[in-house]
Amino acid sequence: MLRLLALLTLCETVRTGFFVSALPVSGPALPLSAAAIGAMAGAHYLADALAKGPAGLLIGRWGLGAALLPGPLLGLAALLLARHAPHALSGVLVCAAWGVGYAALWPGVMSASQALAVPGRTARALTVSNLSVAPAILTGALVVGPLMKGWPDLTWTALLATQLLTALLALSLLRVRLPAPERTAPLWRDWRPVAGLLPAAFVQTLAPALLSTVLYPLLDRLDLTVRDLLPGGAVALTTFGLSVWLIGRRADRGDPRRALLPGLLLLAGTFALAAAPGVTTLLPLLGALLGAGYGAFITGWNGLVARTLPEGQRAAAWGTVMAVEALGYAAGPVLGGVAWQLAGVPGVFGLGAAVFLGALLYDLLRHRAPTGKAAGGQG
Repeated sequence: MLRLLALLTLCETVRTGFFVSALPVSGPALPLSAAAIGAMAGAHYLADALAKGPAGLLIGRWGLGAALLPGPLLGLAALLLARHAPHALSGVLVCAAWGVGYAALWPGVMSASQALAVPGRTARALTVSNLSVAPAILTGALVVGPLMKGWPDLTWTALLATQLLTALLALSLLRVRLPAPERTAPLWRDWRPVAGLLPAAFVQTLAPALLSTVLYPLLDRLDLTVRDLLPGGAVALTTFGLSVWLIGRRADRGDPRRALLPGLLLLAGTFALAAAPGVTTLLPLLGALLGAGYGAFITGWNGLVARTLPEGQRAAAWGTVMAVEALGYAAGPVLGGVAWQLAGVPGVFGLGAAVFLGALLYDLLRHRAPTGKAAGGQG
């Protein structure tokens, strides 16, 4: 599991550093236009999202290690091509192929985390796996860029060396297979509960993605800087950690919805409060509510997904759920931009509150329906 988490962390560091920092900074010198760089990144992430479900099936057929190997190798090819023979069309094709190869990584890691978790701590184990990439993404976005501006040759060498290390790590995992319990129910019955999760999977990733393209205009409108957010961010991290540990126990020991539903309610309230006038005086309170709500939500969600997915097809089911989550991330920036254009700050945060509240109502209605018990599995 430690090797898998190391592989995930290194892969996300390189991927974020490549698409967010290295290509935009060094694009004019390669030479690649902004449109070409955008097409390369878009092709990669779209291919990754659409291939997650099929990649999960391959994990079951090939074994976890064999399914993970193509991603690092194709990523190494993409970096070498961009560095030594940059070309827009070939770059788009190779980055798309990298996305297809990359697609097995997240479902594989989450399936392994679920299979290897200490009994009674599955939701928290999945949450730790989810969040292990946060430092990697921050490094790729905030560290690689300045390094690329000052020492481009050294930074490219570091990215290539790191990607080569991911290939070696993947090779060390080549013979790893996840346990595959025998299926005792028809395939359609195994997957019916998964279908009930998909609308919520889409909505819960859409809400935070509303802010992705309007964050800096929003801060300018509120007369805030990133530094002004640091105290509230520290409070959010503290309450998030406490929430994951304390409320996460409820997700593991009882019904995960006992953590999921309060988390959704807190997040809806946080976004609604952020839409109100005078929000800049409430940043510490918003940070506390956001951290507590997100900690409760993510542990409850992971616990619910873990209990719902069919044991015999966990990797494929994880891939399907995560593909729908990726589509939510893709739709969020579009809707966030429209909300900003129409109603500014209240529009963006108000839409976010409505989305979280909609996810909460969907879950309540789904479990009140006559077929709710079947649709909800053990959760």
